[in-house]
Amino acid sequence: MTWTPNSWRSKPAKHIPEDYPDAAALAEVETRLKGFPPLVFAGEVRHLKKDLGKVAAGEAFLLQGGDCAESFKEFSADNIRDTLRVMLQMAVVLTFAASKPVVKVGRLAGQFGKPRSSPTETVDGETLPSYRGDNINGMDFTPEARVPNPERLIQGYSQAASTLNLVRAFTQGGYADLANVHQWMLGFVDRSPQGQRYEALADRISDALSFMNACGVNSQSVPQMAKVDVYTSHEALLLGFEEAMTRIDSTSGDWYDTSAHMLWIGHRTRQIDHAHVEFCKGVRNPIGIKCGPGMETDELVRLIDTLNPNDEPGRITLISRFGSDGVKKGLPPLVRAVKKSGRSVVWSCDPMHGNTLKTESGFKTRPVDRILSEVSQFIDIVSSEGCYPGGVHFEMTGQDVTECIGGAQAISEADLSSRYHTHCDPRLNGEQALELAFLIAEKLQLMKEAVNAETRAAS
Repeated sequence: MTWTPNSWRSKPAKHIPEDYPDAAALAEVETRLKGFPPLVFAGEVRHLKKDLGKVAAGEAFLLQGGDCAESFKEFSADNIRDTLRVMLQMAVVLTFAASKPVVKVGRLAGQFGKPRSSPTETVDGETLPSYRGDNINGMDFTPEARVPNPERLIQGYSQAASTLNLVRAFTQGGYADLANVHQWMLGFVDRSPQGQRYEALADRISDALSFMNACGVNSQSVPQMAKVDVYTSHEALLLGFEEAMTRIDSTSGDWYDTSAHMLWIGHRTRQIDHAHVEFCKGVRNPIGIKCGPGMETDELVRLIDTLNPNDEPGRITLISRFGSDGVKKGLPPLVRAVKKSGRSVVWSCDPMHGNTLKTESGFKTRPVDRILSEVSQFIDIVSSEGCYPGGVHFEMTGQDVTECIGGAQAISEADLSSRYHTHCDPRLNGEQALELAFLIAEKLQLMKEAVNAETRAAS
């Protein structure tokens, strides 16, 4: 291969800021980052790829979720804990419903930068550069805050390292004990206005855990029940940072981007002859590809071949993001083309980005019913094409925010202003995310029952 970690610099690059006032200062920061310890390790990345290979084979399910864009201001141990807790609860519900292990991947410890539809924004007649994420510039609408500052990359690295340290402590130190997670879930069922709908599934999980405990299977006898693996992911957007975090693994001689276990290429940066694809094709991390309106079948197959020429299971996750009104038209041709090509991929659904709207009061929001509709259609479409709908990809937080309307809490447009905290796009709050997990679980159970019925009929 002629690939090197900096070969992307010879390609066109979209959504990477070019307006740093001091190019030498940016280069100096990137040089410093090259000497920093890795955030994740090659062995962990290989373990995730193996787990995703099981998802591609229909033997596991992928749950990917977290902040739209992490912020410096909201960084706290409580916020990390609360988001992790919701993910663990969602995973238990989905594990039971699908009767398969759930691979847990957070949008955390590095999801700072965001591509924007416009390089500028105008407020009250004043036009300034757009906010691009805390590791680039500031959210305050002032000329000073909107200037890209390379030192923010250092702060982003430090926050990512602290986040990973806390996540590892929580997931390996007993906080993630299955009994604890189940009790949190029962608390949600009791609080939810739609709790009665979820009681049957929650009771079945309780019965299963009681049976296991009676047989002596608990976290005391099986320590693995008190531990889980949670991986990290973010969009590979700022390639200077990604290049600085890319290292050769001493055991394999391969290049790994040690900024996260998994990276994805966004809907706006997936051009096959551009910088982001060039960078991602050379690192051995699992790679996600956002698939949305305008993607052609031959383009997708070429992307898969470029990024995974050896058809390695677990390497590619295709993340559908068409919106509830567009998925029925846009997704089936892609699924058919990939199936016809024989490529091994994970099919996942991002029901957030295609369902964003702006209210009359000026807030961006996402209706929960549209989010659920897109997931439901995704499962039906992929299944009907003879493939496995293997995952979901949510923007969510453990905080009690009011950013997405609807759901059992019946958050209305008038409620948005009360706790609208996002630095970028609207997120599901913890109650809405867990509610969706229960609703998706119902869908997965129906799919499982249909497969079981076909198997019985065939035998």
